[in-house]
Amino acid sequence: MSKKENIPEILELKQAYEAQVAKTMEKRPERRKEFRTGGNIPLNRIYDPTDLEGFNYARDLGYPGRYPYTRGVQPTMYRGRLWTMRQYAGFGTAEESNERYRYLLSQGQTGLSVAFDLPTQIGYDSDHPMAQGECGKVGVAIDSLADMEILFDKIPLDKVSTSMTINAPASVLLAMYICVGEKQGVPMDKLSGTIQNDILKEYIARGTYIFPPKPSMRLITDIFEFCSNNVPKWNTISISGYHIREAGSTAAQEVAFTLADGIAYVEAAQKKGLDPNVFGQRLSFFFNAHNDFLEEVAKFRAARRMWGKIMKERFGVTDRKAQMLRFHTQTGGSTLTAQQPENNIVRVTMQALAAVLGGTQSLHTNSMDEALALPSEKSVGIALKTQQIIAYESGVADTIDPLAGSYVIESLTNKIQERAEEYISQIDDMGGMLIAIEKGYVQKHIQDSAYSYQRAVESGDAIVVGVNKFHIKEDHADMNLLKVDESVGERQVQKLKELREKRDNLKVKDTLENIRKAARDESVNLMPLILEAVRNYGTEGEICGVLREEFGEYTENIIL
Repeated sequence: MSKKENIPEILELKQAYEAQVAKTMEKRPERRKEFRTGGNIPLNRIYDPTDLEGFNYARDLGYPGRYPYTRGVQPTMYRGRLWTMRQYAGFGTAEESNERYRYLLSQGQTGLSVAFDLPTQIGYDSDHPMAQGECGKVGVAIDSLADMEILFDKIPLDKVSTSMTINAPASVLLAMYICVGEKQGVPMDKLSGTIQNDILKEYIARGTYIFPPKPSMRLITDIFEFCSNNVPKWNTISISGYHIREAGSTAAQEVAFTLADGIAYVEAAQKKGLDPNVFGQRLSFFFNAHNDFLEEVAKFRAARRMWGKIMKERFGVTDRKAQMLRFHTQTGGSTLTAQQPENNIVRVTMQALAAVLGGTQSLHTNSMDEALALPSEKSVGIALKTQQIIAYESGVADTIDPLAGSYVIESLTNKIQERAEEYISQIDDMGGMLIAIEKGYVQKHIQDSAYSYQRAVESGDAIVVGVNKFHIKEDHADMNLLKVDESVGERQVQKLKELREKRDNLKVKDTLENIRKAARDESVNLMPLILEAVRNYGTEGEICGVLREEFGEYTENIIL
């Protein structure tokens, strides 16, 4: 594709081929009248150079590590270093989760990814009435620095990279992590990892918000500023398309709405006086990997090219690292089925391979039993080995962007970019992502896509093996599913009681009052004050409680 194709000759060959196809179809019609990707992009029978009219190698593709980064963000990609292999994990108490983390590290995992329980995600301590029955169920229960110390016991924070899936109370959990590092003798400028810290997708798709958008954006940009000055190796946000896709979006919508969120964060940080050439280096993204293999590979490439263009042309960013879209991928939880759960191993393998061929920087592979329960040790081991087999046995990591130049891949990459840019243009015309969310524009598009897919499954137009076709009789009794004991909540409540009896409560009261005063002054960065409260064993619920009183709580605008 680096030289001009002989289009007239190709068209002549294509005409002869189509005549042959017509004769073949008289005897053997195709399986469907029309073929489309999972994201509803029409698929041609075959692709050739005529599908890439105007394609320019230097402008549209280029080389890895160079603008527009279509082929990857590092010059040598996986030939130099493989992606970070993370397994999103956390359940029950800090002690139980610590045991799982150490097991995964012993099996070759190269980074930790922390799942927090629902009370932690929405800023409640385990003894709050709202936490009853939820402690440790979907992640680990963390109430204070004391829990975080146990969570990372015997795990050297200067030697591992940690990702934490926490949003509304992200500043509190980051402060706890920094304090654990201090207690281990690891200064904050040596810590590496990522905090999700993406509140906009909570309003769109996930729902674990606490505060209204304006103070939430303040907390996020306070983290940007604090980490730029003090925790330079930390990724200050993971702008997440994962949950947008889980809610039912198409691949193009996932790219569009995620990058639109990214634009909103960059604009908010600029208003605070931060330089996107600096904080832009620590922005990261988080995407989903679904089953439509070719579309998923193209999606990752399109997102990377689009973000490079956005940062360079829209925000005038000149630093190469700040132009790059670096991303984590998790395989699609919503694609897993409770029926025939062993089939999920195959689904996850395809999805993980698509992420690798798309150039991901880190990867989580879901476990086969996650449609039924939290993953067991055996199933999470299989999921990790899936990544290792792709890395060391498949050969796909040995050359960079191996599907580049494929007519279908390049065509799909262009089409996803075109559709995503159209959504972003409409969001810009509304006045930006916050207004688009308030109007329900984003939510409505996701809801419509989810409804269309569900109708396709119910009608049989979309086949899900083991669900609407190829059924078998099965029994899950022998799967040894993981169950979280109800006593977790009781133990957490007891630990909190003992903590409050031992700590300096007057000191905690003073630190909380300092946070209250600072919350009223937008010129003050809240992170140092939250750090001080955490050091004195102020709890997450106490800190978030003060901010709730000052900032208020967000109430969703229901869109029908």
